[in-house]
Amino acid sequence: MTTWDAATEWLREPAFTVFDQSVVRGDLLGNVFALATVGLAMRRTIWAWPVQIAGSLLLMAVYWSYHLGGSFSRQILIIAMASYGWARWNRGKRETGGIAVRFATNRERAGLLAAMVLGTAAFALMLAEWGVVWDHRWWMIAADAYIFVGTAVATVAQARGLVEFWAVWIAVDLVGVPLTFYNGLVFSGLVYGIFLVMVLAGLRDWWQRSTAAKRAAGPAYGGQESTAAGARQLEGARA
Repeated sequence: MTTWDAATEWLREPAFTVFDQSVVRGDLLGNVFALATVGLAMRRTIWAWPVQIAGSLLLMAVYWSYHLGGSFSRQILIIAMASYGWARWNRGKRETGGIAVRFATNRERAGLLAAMVLGTAAFALMLAEWGVVWDHRWWMIAADAYIFVGTAVATVAQARGLVEFWAVWIAVDLVGVPLTFYNGLVFSGLVYGIFLVMVLAGLRDWWQRSTAAKRAAGPAYGGQESTAAGARQLEGARA
């Protein structure tokens, strides 16, 4: 047995059982890392990105061993987006001494909304056309596509330091929580519920910081520019 086979076999072993559902080690560890990612994002630390990548690698190993191609592909997307966010936050920290957070402009908000709606529709059509879904009911395909696209949109918005990225995650969780329970994935549903509570707390924290930054910048800059400038000023001072 190779090292890879031994590792995947260990990750596939049950860690415990909840509501008659076995939770394998890889799923448990991957979700623990995912929860840690949300907590670190709330603190605006760059460590959120490598932790997210590590969690996705763990989940990839599990999904690959179970031949779950769709879930495996989603983790590839998360790793790619997290790598982008990691690089962007590193650059921002070098330039300002901290991680700037701000409210999105109206144009950015429209872009996020359009990406969610159009991306979900396009990806759902692709899934249906390729026949790679296990449930062919249209609303199940749409929900699967919505969660996939929402993950990408939220990660990009987080990388840009936009407060609205938390709102995107809330929108994703509002579908993800009932969907996982409906499919009998009790443990994943419980994790999604914890995510939702943490995301609400994160939205509150970033909202307050961005509001304070906007006030600190004053009217000299005006509009969204003042928000970004104030965020840089406050984050640089607190770094």
